Parts: sequence; C-alpha cells; structure tokens
Amino acid sequence: MTDSLRVAMIGHAFMGAAHSQAWRTAPHFFDLPLTPELAVVCGRDAGRAAAAAGRLGWAESAIDWRSVVARDDIDLVDICTPGDSHAEIAVAALEAGKHVLCEKPLANTLAEADAMAEAAERAYAGGVRAMVGFTYRRVPAVALARQLVAEGRIGEVRHVRAQYLQDWIADPEAPFSWRLDKTKAGSGALGDIGAHIVDMAQFVVGEPITDVIGLMDTFVTSRPLEGASALLGGADGAGGAVDGHATVTVDDAAAFLTRLGSGALGVFEATRFATGRKNALRLEVNGSRGSLAFDFEDMNVLEFYDAAEPSETAGFRRILATEPGHPYVGAWWPPGHGLGYEHGFTHQVVDLVTAISAGEQPRPSFADGRQVQSVLDAVERSASDGAWKSVALPAPVG
Repeated sequence: MTDSLRVAMIGHAFMGAAHSQAWRTAPHFFDLPLTPELAVVCGRDAGRAAAAAGRLGWAESAIDWRSVVARDDIDLVDICTPGDSHAEIAVAALEAGKHVLCEKPLANTLAEADAMAEAAERAYAGGVRAMVGFTYRRVPAVALARQLVAEGRIGEVRHVRAQYLQDWIADPEAPFSWRLDKTKAGSGALGDIGAHIVDMAQFVVGEPITDVIGLMDTFVTSRPLEGASALLGGADGAGGAVDGHATVTVDDAAAFLTRLGSGALGVFEATRFATGRKNALRLEVNGSRGSLAFDFEDMNVLEFYDAAEPSETAGFRRILATEPGHPYVGAWWPPGHGLGYEHGFTHQVVDLVTAISAGEQPRPSFADGRQVQSVLDAVERSASDGAWKSVALPAPVG
C-alpha cells in the first residue's frame, strides 16, 4: 500500500453519486492517512459509464467489473450495484486481495451473506478489510446517541422504537423498478430501509436483536412498466409482465417486534406507503434513567430526557449536534451550521480509510452486515408462518 488508495466503484446511479462525492470530499476536510484516488467507475453501458466518470470525477470508466477487480493498480472496490450482484463481486474482490466497501443490505439472502462474511474473514488474515455501508451510523446526532448510551446516561435500556417511513411508491401508478423485483432486490421495504433501522438500533443500544415476530404486506401487486414494449414477457426480471404491467414480488411494508440481547423490547416498522413521509428514519430508546429520540428529517438534532431532573422542570432537551466536540463535526462548519445527507457518506470514507491504514477492522464489518441479514431473514420467515424466530448471532471478525 502506498500513500494513495486507488478506488474502483462498481455502479454509478443514486448510491454511486453519493459515494463519489464522499471519495472526492473526504480528503479535503479530514486529515486522512491515505489519499483516495477515484481510479475507475464501472457500469453495464459504455456510454453511460463514461458520462458518469466525467460527471462524478473518476479518471476512467469500464464495463467489465471482473477485469477491474483483477487490476493490480486497484486497492479497493466500492460496490454500489443492486443486491443480486453484491456477493459475486465482493467475494471476487476479496479473493483478489482488494479491500471492499459494499452497500447495504449486504446481500439478497442469508446464504449469500454467509459466503461474503466467510470470504471477508479469510481475507482479514491477509490484511484485506471489508465494510458494509450503513451510513446513518455516521450522522453526528446518531453517533452522539450511541456515546450517551455507552456512558450509561439513560441507564438500562428497556424499549427501542424504530421506524423508517417513505411514500415514494404510495401512488399505485408509480412505475415498476428493480427495487420491486425480488430477484434483483431480495426484499422490498424490509431490506431496503428496514435494514437501516435494524443496524441503527443495534448500533445505538450496543446490543443485538435475538428474536423477532413479524408481518409483511404488499399493497399494490402490479405496476406499469416504463418502456413496456421492451420488457413484455418478463425481461429484465420483471415478473409476469402483462399488458405493460409487471408483478411486484417484494413487500411494500414490514412490521416486527423484537427482543434484544439484554431482554429489552423493540418495535420496528418499515414502509414505503407512509403518505406524506419522505425519509422519516426515527429511533427512540427508553432507559431506566432517561430517553433518546432521533428523526432524520431533523437530522442535526438529538432529543435527550434525563429522568433524574425534578419533575417541575423535566422534559426532553433538544441537543443541536453541531458542536466541534460532537462526533465528526469538528472538521466541518461553525456551530449551528447543519450537516446533510451526504456527510454520512463522507464520514464513512474517513472511518474506512483510517481503519485500513491502521490495519484495523472497519465497522460495520461483513459479519455485522451478515447479522443484520439474519434479522431480515428471521422477519421474513416469521411473516410466513406467524411464529417467533431466533436470530443467529455469528462471531465478529477482527
């Protein structure tokens, strides 16, 4: 490893744009031990990949991810593709000796997540590191919540409530996309946004989910295809395409109860049908000495309740997490100048590059991602038969 870290990114859509900005921005605001170089971006179409390279700041483009992964001048592979290709790309990259950053959820199935975690464990012994991209951990207010729980400021955790509410497909005429196809996405609201609240809750309270019972539902079972004539007959994974419509094969909403390692109760909800909610990721943790509450739609604020205060003045206190002493904030703007969605991705780059340079395991690891996948798998199995399911707890790597 030289003083640079040459990065190849596979995929260049929504997440690719967010990751690209993070790779470009991180070394300008943080003192990194290695300097990221945006070496090559890879996509399926040569023209679109070349355009993405120019737009997003990559030195070159390619269409064959296998040849990119095999290149000697690439140090890290950043996977921003749909979930059906995560396992194949990640395992190949790790076996080629490349560090890996993989978008969430880690995989489409628990079996794929197992294979990825095992590949990461083998690679770890050779100095290769792997991390899964749960960026909401790196919102300063969320990182502060974790710090307060770890310090015992809310005492023994008793309740966890987590929601992720969106409405981008509430309109039944919203067109079919790969996110509504189980072969591409693995699951719907459960994996796409439910994975985030599972990881955030476990991160903040410092405990794993051990048992679940869940419900899942699909409210709109068929959606119009864009470019329908090209997709009729189920091409591109559109299941059962008929008369310009495709069958939705994932869940629109999921809700589940949980037990955490200490015995605390959890209530989780993930839906893309919460009309009027755009990106309402919410977490509340109640403990024996106080409570914490966070809502991403007011992402620079953490609410804190101290039960030791006199009842006459007790109440939730609004903490504006923009002080230099708050996690990550010191590298940015003066107090009160809030951060945004993109900053979590920059903080992800900072933590990943720092861990690689130090030879440490970046978190969340592939083992952590596999554990989240185990929760999702248990919810899906529970929704099928209505019974409580235990969550497998693999040993952490590193």
